[in-house]
Formats: sequence, structure tokens, C-alpha cells
Amino acid sequence: MAPRANWKGVLKIAEVICPVSLYTAASTSERIVFHTLNRATGHRVERQYIDSETEKPVDREDQVKGYELSEGNYIELTPDEVSAAVPESDKTLSVSAFIGCREIDDVYFDKPYYLAPSDRIAEEAYVLIRDGLREQKVAAIARTLLFRRVRTLLIRPHEDGLIATTLNFDYEVRAAEDAFREVPDLKIKGEMLDLAEHIIDTKMGSFDITQFDDRYEAALAEVVKAKIEGKKVPRRKEPKEEKVIDLMAALRESAGIKSSKEKSAKRSGSRRKAG
Repeated sequence: MAPRANWKGVLKIAEVICPVSLYTAASTSERIVFHTLNRATGHRVERQYIDSETEKPVDREDQVKGYELSEGNYIELTPDEVSAAVPESDKTLSVSAFIGCREIDDVYFDKPYYLAPSDRIAEEAYVLIRDGLREQKVAAIARTLLFRRVRTLLIRPHEDGLIATTLNFDYEVRAAEDAFREVPDLKIKGEMLDLAEHIIDTKMGSFDITQFDDRYEAALAEVVKAKIEGKKVPRRKEPKEEKVIDLMAALRESAGIKSSKEKSAKRSGSRRKAG
């Protein structure tokens, strides 16, 4: 069954127009989902909104959106007033610029979507755009109204097509300095840095997403399977407690290099055996 498009419109680059469709590239729909039940009856329970002051249930038709001006003081907004803030859409994904594929920090990446031609007529223009981006090693920056907001998308070649990634707004990305403020300004050099580089070189590989499994999802599946079959739920193994050791010793051990003390102890042991 063909996937359902999340959005349909046209991709516009200068005077080139290509009808396109957006499809979800990443989804959580395959994850195990739990429902909340009434322990006494086994029936599903429903969520209900309660007035914070009267503690009485509030029916859906009596619920309105509100913006908090100060603590406990709100201004109400009707659905029509909220809708008035949504910009008009002409369904055009308009490209404003091209940038090098490595120029944008992926901290701004939000959600990926597959961008495909909407019909057979669009195929030639679509392939032209895809191959042009690939040949120049660039990505396109475009904007359109998507899910009630004007969103910026980064469009890049991906296998036989294009992938469009929505970008976080600047105000949504927290400043890195806030997280790294306490990191000391140290300069690592000499043997310690050489060992780190050696470890990295020996563990170089290629990225294969199929090699990374969702251990939590797999464990949940085992629990559910055991419950269905009436078996005892498997107990989780406690992780081994890692000991804090000297950084240089840890690097040497990771690199498979024996310390001078270990070498000396090994030689002494060999002499005793020989004697």
C-alpha cells in the first residue's frame, strides 16, 4: 500500500516548478504502545480535564485556549482568533538559496521527510533538481507553510530522490555555552593524545543503522510475550559497576599497551618460573 502524503504542493527554483509530495521519513508508529487501565475492572480509562480550582470536570465545548499573562491571570483565545494567526498558503516550497551540504549545523535538524514527485509530468524536473544538487554538492533552503507554521526546510539528494528536513527555529535551539560553560580549558598533548588517536584509528568503521537495535523495545517485547504465554517475566540483569581508574592507564589498556609496572611484573614472574 502506497504511503499517504503529509503535504502536497510545488517545489519552485527560479522559474522551474515541480509538483511534489512530502512523506514521513521517520515514525514511531511501530513502537509498542501501552494503554492505561483500571486495575479493578481491566477497562481502559479516559483522560479528563479538571478545573484546577473547583476540581469539577470541564466538557470539551467549554475548553478554550489561554495565554498566561501573570500567575493565575489568563487571556482567552477563541479557535477563530488562533486560526487568524496562521499565514495563508499557496502550497509553494520556494527555494531561496543553495548552501554547501556541510555548512549547516545538524543541531538545527528537526524532522526528515521524503520529497517525491507528485505525478509523471513532474519527473523530469524532479530528476534535474536532484542531479543538479548532487553534482554541485549543495542543499537547497526553502520555506513553506507546513502544519500551521511557515517552516524552513533543507532539501538534499538522498538515494534516488530528495529528502527535506524541517529546521528548528533559532529560538528553539539552546545556546551551547550553557551546557559547556563548566568545561575547563585544557590542552591535551603528548602520549595521552597519541593513544587516543591510536584507539580511534583502530576502531574506525562504517555506519550501518541495522547494527543498532532498540534494546528497550526488544526487552518490552519479551515482557509482553512472557505475559501472553503465562511465563515468568525475565528479570533485568544489573549492570556491572565501572571502576574509576587512571586515565592514562585506561588509554593504554584500551590500546592494548602494557604499562612498565605490568611488564616488570611479567618479567619477574617469568624469572621465578625459570628458577
